[in-house]
Amino acid sequence: MYTLFGTRGSGSAIIELALERAAQPYRLLRASAWEPDSAQDELRRHNPLLQVPTLLLPDGTVMSESAAILIHLGLVHPESRLLPEDPAGRARVMRGLVFIAANCYSAITLLDYPERFCEPLEAPQREALLRGTRAQLHRQWELFADLFGGFGGGPCLNGAQPGALDFMALVVSRWSGSRQHLAQTRPAFHAQLQALEARPELAALLARHWPPA
Repeated sequence: MYTLFGTRGSGSAIIELALERAAQPYRLLRASAWEPDSAQDELRRHNPLLQVPTLLLPDGTVMSESAAILIHLGLVHPESRLLPEDPAGRARVMRGLVFIAANCYSAITLLDYPERFCEPLEAPQREALLRGTRAQLHRQWELFADLFGGFGGGPCLNGAQPGALDFMALVVSRWSGSRQHLAQTRPAFHAQLQALEARPELAALLARHWPPA
């Protein structure tokens, strides 16, 4: 059985979606760097960075980095269609996954933890850093929408059915005002994301992480 370290409203939702799509049983351990009462010590033993998601494979191998986990699960469980079957589609999805990890997830980390990357700043400098980073993040989502949205005219980013790229985009776009920005600048892509998360096979799990207002 897989063991997934994560918590509500975090990137572990991406991997929960993938494991359920692959029909793989897993044990979920609530853990995060920001929850002192969670399974931090156990998570730290496997991942000193306290990253979530962290996934223990059935043989005990440790995996982190959402894009890498998704690619691994897609390759190990090809029947899940987490990755497209055709080589060109699979290459496009892998590119999209790494695009989000490199350009969007990284910017969100800077927004959440600027003190990790620079000396303490006075309030005006700190605000300028965060404002510029947020603007860059939103530009990256615009580019992602242009490159990967509306694939083949269908409802899903992954292909005919939701898969790895859909799951990562649905979750990471929820942070740092990205959805609100996309609603204004890329309304068709924003509507595509909304339609995806309303699908019955995804909606219940997403609602557990982000309960409706």
